[in-house]
Amino acid sequence: MAKIAKRMQKINEGVDRDKLYPLGEAVSMLKERAVAKFDETIEVSMNLGVDPRHADQMVRGVVNLPNGTGRTVRVGVFARGDKADEARAAGADVVGAEDLVEAVQAGNIDFDRCIATPDMMPLVGRLGKVLGPRGMMPNPKVGTVTMDVAGAVNASKGGAVEFRVEKAGIVHAGIGKASFGPQQIEENIRAFADAVVKAKPAGAKGNYVKRVAISSTMGPGLKIDPSSLSVA
Repeated sequence: MAKIAKRMQKINEGVDRDKLYPLGEAVSMLKERAVAKFDETIEVSMNLGVDPRHADQMVRGVVNLPNGTGRTVRVGVFARGDKADEARAAGADVVGAEDLVEAVQAGNIDFDRCIATPDMMPLVGRLGKVLGPRGMMPNPKVGTVTMDVAGAVNASKGGAVEFRVEKAGIVHAGIGKASFGPQQIEENIRAFADAVVKAKPAGAKGNYVKRVAISSTMGPGLKIDPSSLSVA
């Protein structure tokens, strides 16, 4: 039987795997146990009562976290002319048209989030097999296909987080850092949960939010009482 390291024993000490913790208590416990030598990411996972194989039960969207994500997001923009200039002025890291398409096709993806103007989508559509699996394909439903490239760049830089339900009905995202204050983490988690609830599809029946859990990169997972999130 594998021996559990002393660090892991200490991190897991006092954690009840079956208990549903109020959000505030869980956040405090998580911060106490985030003892890695780097600033750990705080993640939230929500198990939803949907079957994503059915189109009317797909859950996806974007949420602007009130306190940002705590990480630097590199933004790539597919645009021409004035819109390209607008993107650069807003702080986009990579801006281009045909040249950027060729770079991405060659495997040079120097951005974490991708935005495109509508007129660029016939070109960007060729990159589906490259950007799609990475969850980076621009989509009007989450505001990444838009003429307001400055607004989209600012949102991405400021803490916009995309979410999409996985095959098992789970939505998860990084919503901050362990160095954030407890209130900042709680506000971000509530904002994320609220966005997921508002994205409830028409085909979802019965209990929509089944389980919620939070964790840090190297820490334990803690189950959250959904009522403490003010979600049903």
